[in-house]
Amino acid sequence: MALPEFRNEPFTDFSAEANQKLMREAIAAVEARMGLELPAVVGGERLHVPDRFESRNPSKKEEVVARAPLGSRELVDRAVDVAWLAFRAWKRVPPEDKAALFLRAAELLRRRKFEAAAWMVLEVGKNWAEADADVAEAIDHLEYFAREILRYAEGKPTTPHPHEVSYYTYEPLGVVAVIPPWNFPLAIPMGMALGAIAAGNTVVLKPSSDAPATVYTFLEVMEQAGLPPGVLNLVPGSGSVVGDLLVTHPRVRMVAFTGSREVGCRIYEQAARVQPGQVWLKRVIAEMGGKNAVVVAEDADLEEAVAAAVTSGYGYQGQKCSAGSRLVVTGPVYDRVVEAFVERVRGLRVGPAKDNYPVGPVINERAYRTILEYIEVGKREGRLLCGGEPADGEGYYIQPTVFADVSPHARIGQEEIFGPVVAVIRARDFDHALEIANATDYGLTGAVFTRDPDRIAKARAEFHCGNLYINRKCTGALVGVHPFGGFNMSGTDAKVGGPDYLLWFLQPKVTSIKYR
Repeated sequence: MALPEFRNEPFTDFSAEANQKLMREAIAAVEARMGLELPAVVGGERLHVPDRFESRNPSKKEEVVARAPLGSRELVDRAVDVAWLAFRAWKRVPPEDKAALFLRAAELLRRRKFEAAAWMVLEVGKNWAEADADVAEAIDHLEYFAREILRYAEGKPTTPHPHEVSYYTYEPLGVVAVIPPWNFPLAIPMGMALGAIAAGNTVVLKPSSDAPATVYTFLEVMEQAGLPPGVLNLVPGSGSVVGDLLVTHPRVRMVAFTGSREVGCRIYEQAARVQPGQVWLKRVIAEMGGKNAVVVAEDADLEEAVAAAVTSGYGYQGQKCSAGSRLVVTGPVYDRVVEAFVERVRGLRVGPAKDNYPVGPVINERAYRTILEYIEVGKREGRLLCGGEPADGEGYYIQPTVFADVSPHARIGQEEIFGPVVAVIRARDFDHALEIANATDYGLTGAVFTRDPDRIAKARAEFHCGNLYINRKCTGALVGVHPFGGFNMSGTDAKVGGPDYLLWFLQPKVTSIKYR
């Protein structure tokens, strides 16, 4: 089975009136379904339980988007059992059939692109372009993994031997628990779960409590494409109940997590303990946070650098692990860059995601309060130049905020805020800027703006992060183009969207046959 070369899904052009109309219609259709009652899904069966929780529209916090079941130990045990039963058959499905299923799902999701984006607009407060990019990435995962299924099915060559023939092949692991975040509510759960499923495993997925409705698009698309019951199971609920039960379950073979550093480290520790009846050491993908720096040298194209820094810092309200929350500028152009940066940030309008404002709400009340607390810290640690207050509206709105003259060691220069706050730091020179960029516990993304080939080479060698971008923004990784993952406390650097990702979900087996 030969497939055309992988190409990324194009983004929707919302400057076209026809696309604007389609997006408004999709949002209206989703609004008509507000208050949707969601089930747990185990082995294809829809299960409704009495205890439920709500996801709300962060742009209009009193509006309930969906109600989902609070999973229990019994539901988790049932899902794991069903997943193991489905694993027996799924692992034997020919790779060509798996790849064809993924391609069918990609086409189905394309047909529902505006609907899937509309769920994100209303459930997690993404503007149109951010939501559309999320869906495009999800489609990319389907297309990319379809090709990876076929590539890994070929195995690897071994060194010839005169009396034996050896086969190096890959086998799936078993049941994988997938625990995604809310900020990329389609792309990230699909990236992790599809990686597991492409490798021949089965999945129990706990959606984020802030984004349970969006994930159901994924399930429906996979079911319609022909995924057998039990290969993908959804068990909503709290992290402290469903999440912990999945991580510590003796029959869960692997945990794939994306989220905060605090939770990721806890999962890593929990999964390391061998439970009674467990006969393996669990694998863990833990993709966590970042305190990413955009470095601007004096020889850079300053207009391009400032525009990219604003997009990196405030795209989706700074609620990306890849967000450029530090702007590090060398001394000779520091004042010019700060002035231009603040001017652009002041021009960012704040409002409801459905009306496609550049800056929308933060996700929930807890995030809202935490970000405002950090802003108060920032008022003591830096010079407030812009924002610093809540913004008007019925949702969790915060003004895009800029602090200048921040010490590299300040809390707002070290701790992940996950909101529309950027700390601007002065560097003596380019070498000092790289020192500042590396002087955190994290190492996810970074951007460097310079025209000097020697500085570019130095950044490539010394900027310690998983995804380094030269003369472009530090957000917006594309599947296949920018395999994504980070160093240090940014996580396990599994590089989703890259050629090594499926190895996390596979175990190599060598079979040697002696002939004489």
